[in-house]
Amino acid sequence: MARVSLDNWALPALRPILQLLGGMLVALSAAMLIPLAVDVATRNEDWKAFAISSGITFAVGASLFLSMRRTKIAGGLSLRQAFVLTPLTWLTVALFAALPLYLSDYAQLRESFANAFFEAMSGLTTTGATVIVGLQDAPPGVLLWRATLQWLGGIGIIATAIAILPALGVGGMQLFRTESSDRSEKVLPRVREIALAIGLIYLGFTVVCAMAYRLAGMTTFDAVAHAFTTIATAGFSTHDNSLGHWTSPAIHWIAVVGMLAGAMPFVLYVRLFRGSLDDLRNSQVRVLLGFVTVVVIAMTAWLVHTERYDFPDALRHAAFNVVSVVTTTGFASTDYGAWGNVAVGVFFGLMFVGGCTGSTAGGVKIFRYEVMAKVLHSHFLHLLYPRGVFPRTYAGRVLPDDVVGSVVVFFTLFFVCYSAITIALMAFDLDFLTSASAAVSALSNVGPGLGPIIGPAGNFQPLPDAVKYILSFAMLLGRLELFTVLILFMPRFWRG
Repeated sequence: MARVSLDNWALPALRPILQLLGGMLVALSAAMLIPLAVDVATRNEDWKAFAISSGITFAVGASLFLSMRRTKIAGGLSLRQAFVLTPLTWLTVALFAALPLYLSDYAQLRESFANAFFEAMSGLTTTGATVIVGLQDAPPGVLLWRATLQWLGGIGIIATAIAILPALGVGGMQLFRTESSDRSEKVLPRVREIALAIGLIYLGFTVVCAMAYRLAGMTTFDAVAHAFTTIATAGFSTHDNSLGHWTSPAIHWIAVVGMLAGAMPFVLYVRLFRGSLDDLRNSQVRVLLGFVTVVVIAMTAWLVHTERYDFPDALRHAAFNVVSVVTTTGFASTDYGAWGNVAVGVFFGLMFVGGCTGSTAGGVKIFRYEVMAKVLHSHFLHLLYPRGVFPRTYAGRVLPDDVVGSVVVFFTLFFVCYSAITIALMAFDLDFLTSASAAVSALSNVGPGLGPIIGPAGNFQPLPDAVKYILSFAMLLGRLELFTVLILFMPRFWRG
């Protein structure tokens, strides 16, 4: 069979992709004006870095968009084009988003482009891992840009999870294909309208969260920055010790509510605002809240039993940190790595969980654990009753075989990638706990790892540049559900 060259497919097929990418870069250049204005208002010289970066980003984006403006994309992208567009967009945006960080006067970011790129990728993928030490002394523009990237990444992954990933059918996401199209159209008549509704809800939650933080004692700047990263379940803070900088229980409980709100399916909010109360019984939501409740109770009992805190503080710290890790936010109210081996083991396991599909949270996702539980239950019943028929259902619908197969393959691929990344990190003489927790933290977009280097009380700054690039790739890999990135490495993808 004759092989079709890359150029035969790529040149015409890439034109609409580059047009869309150009538009996104123009939007990114406009977003850079926000921290620029803050630096100008505070008379910080870093405004020049944002001005230069915005100009470069706009020039490249406008050139791409205008040169491809005659490309017709009204009919939609093909499956192959969608696979190329998704990772290419996130990677390109991260590269340009790193420019103002690298060009800033902040020495920790200027010393290595790996640091700036790691920070930008961590922001866009809402991971929350940082290489900056002394955040409270960082320029306000840099702090706001980090928070803005996470806020944009949060709404970006909601759009990707609703509009793109179900159509690509990766990792069982096709289970939500009707939920993101047919059922959504019953709520609002057009896809554009539901996207606008989700955007308004996302913005509304952010505003409410910022006001709550401000009333609880944060400064206006801190309240806005943390509202951006709370609703996005992202985790960047303006202080090295995260929300542990504030001892106010009110601030911690506001964060708990905000993180849980960000980890719920945003399509659910649209339906609730439209009066569809039946969705309160959403399977993912019930399982997530039930799981979190059980773990929080168990961890609270452990902290009281070990006499680390009295009951009110034990409940607050347990709820805050458990919710933070399960929703892949990455905030910390205290160093939970110092709670003992039991706690370290629990938090290591929680890194593999994640939030709901269609939310800003990362991780494996609750629905996949539900599907696997259905598969295992059915398998055990077949062992007991070989001739029995036991249909596997999810949310009242029979699970299609392709969904079950995709979820099983996802779990397999996730742990293969996790093992490979862990081994790759250990090749740089990192200890096992650091390597293993960094790998799952990046793949699940959690943020902090475990151990003395990258634990809640540390950060990723001491790691070698090569490790930072590996972890940046892992963040992108996990954020885009593995398949969307790895399929590009198949030679067959580029043929025919």
